[in-house]
Amino acid sequence: MHIPDGVLPLWIVIAGWMATALILYFCISRVKRVDVRRKIPLIGIVSALMIVGMTLEIVPIAYHVNLSIIAGILLGPSLAFIAVFIVNLIIAMFGHGGITVVGLNTLVVGAEAVLGFYIFLMFRALISKDSPGWISALAVIVSLFLSTCIMLGIVYISHAEPPKSIKVSNETVNTESESVETSITEKKLNFGRFAKTVFILAPLGWVLEAAVTGLAVGYIARIRPDLILPEAT
Repeated sequence: MHIPDGVLPLWIVIAGWMATALILYFCISRVKRVDVRRKIPLIGIVSALMIVGMTLEIVPIAYHVNLSIIAGILLGPSLAFIAVFIVNLIIAMFGHGGITVVGLNTLVVGAEAVLGFYIFLMFRALISKDSPGWISALAVIVSLFLSTCIMLGIVYISHAEPPKSIKVSNETVNTESESVETSITEKKLNFGRFAKTVFILAPLGWVLEAAVTGLAVGYIARIRPDLILPEAT
């Protein structure tokens, strides 16, 4: 969510950080049980690719690839969520959304990585183990649809209150002996229109990211099959 600081209500910002902190604690406690030293270079490479993908906007459709499903498939859900948090924190420092929304952005993009891992695992068991490229592309479509629903849910909750009317009660404007009482109505996001726009434009980005992910995972599966689907940490 490309939202600057001070836009979202404080309560939802705090809730996002608290939820992210709890999930990070859970992920860190899980990865302590396995040897992650051999994965540190891969974590760095995947995180760098995510930073590049998230900061390069595809202008015609105002979309950028997250590469989060690749992170989930290569790193496993726990390490991928940790990497997503680090990436979101870094790009927030470059103005890609506010610092306050890092928690919420980590929940959204982290959900993509975690869901992508398990959906890839499920499709691989149900469809075929010999087509990781196509399976990862399908996992991208499903994961991005679900994460988009999560993002829209956050936006809806943050704007759930009805519009407030601010009435200027003790102030009048004199115009040729006439007293005019003014009122100001606070403008809010038209959520229905926003959701329709997202679901019209977003599938184009989903298809693009599915193609990128499918090609990348298919190539990695050919040259380093041991990197695909690490232990489910």
